[in-house]
Amino acid sequence: MPNPFRLGFLSHLRGRADAERAYRENLEIFDAADRLGFDAVWVAQHHFKDLGGMLPSPFPFLAAVAQRTRRLRLGTSIIVLPFEHPLRVAEDAAVVDTISNGRLELGVGSGSDADEFEAFGVAIDSRHQRTTEALMTLKRALAGETLGEDNQRLRPPAPTLGDRLWLSALSIRGAQYAAQNDAGLLLSRFVGSEEQAAGQEQEPVAVAFREAWGERPLPPRVGLSRGIYLGSDRKDALSQIEKYAMGGIPPDLTPEGFCQRTHIAYGAPEDVAARLVADRVLPYTTDLILQFDPIHPPLERILEMLEQVAKEVAPALGWRPAEH
Repeated sequence: MPNPFRLGFLSHLRGRADAERAYRENLEIFDAADRLGFDAVWVAQHHFKDLGGMLPSPFPFLAAVAQRTRRLRLGTSIIVLPFEHPLRVAEDAAVVDTISNGRLELGVGSGSDADEFEAFGVAIDSRHQRTTEALMTLKRALAGETLGEDNQRLRPPAPTLGDRLWLSALSIRGAQYAAQNDAGLLLSRFVGSEEQAAGQEQEPVAVAFREAWGERPLPPRVGLSRGIYLGSDRKDALSQIEKYAMGGIPPDLTPEGFCQRTHIAYGAPEDVAARLVADRVLPYTTDLILQFDPIHPPLERILEMLEQVAKEVAPALGWRPAEH
């Protein structure tokens, strides 16, 4: 039987040391994901952050990943379009797609970090309009349409990358917009409410996307991001979460409350698998993207959990590792 979804791992490239170490350790993590049979790895773009994430330029990093791997899909989750020139995004993406033999998954979105918008001198209330305009230019370039008066075109060409374009959306309207633009839907781990399960809040968004997609030749793509943390049992997982949470747990929260607020499934592999099985968006999901963020244990612990995901958690959901 075919796998019910592609299994991905997302890193924000956080770290307790410097950027060089964070980059080096994440290359090791992605090497391990490749060996374990994961289908994809994804990186998040952050600007001017340490604890928040130390990768402002995903494309050079993914180029390094491409040279170390031969099978993994390479995803951006997400490139914040209001800060970028869309033709430069197209060019950088085309280079990575070329050297990786067509493995790039190009996720883009409008962003939401007020501090980043202030630093770039971009009005945050203009982000949706800027994203719309940039997305149109990006799609034209990827499709090989002429650019400028001299009929210039994207070089190197990336004629199939437009079929691997993703758009982050939180609302039904955003999901419909993604479908109208032939983009896959990326659903964030963070949702507006902590009172109800993320899947309960996001299911109508996924349904609206599928309905808006309609009967097209290519199937709809839904990338579902979920936070998890593994331990020998729930108590052990909570103990590690309290110890390794980046920035610490807010003083007004217990570790359990922190996990509820940040939508982290925790416990033994069977506990986490049960939580994921119960997620109401999972039946719509084509790409399950798991992350340990904002918990950042030592590298050895991350590698252990990654192996548990590949050998215990994901197989309990019907997934099997890719054959090498």
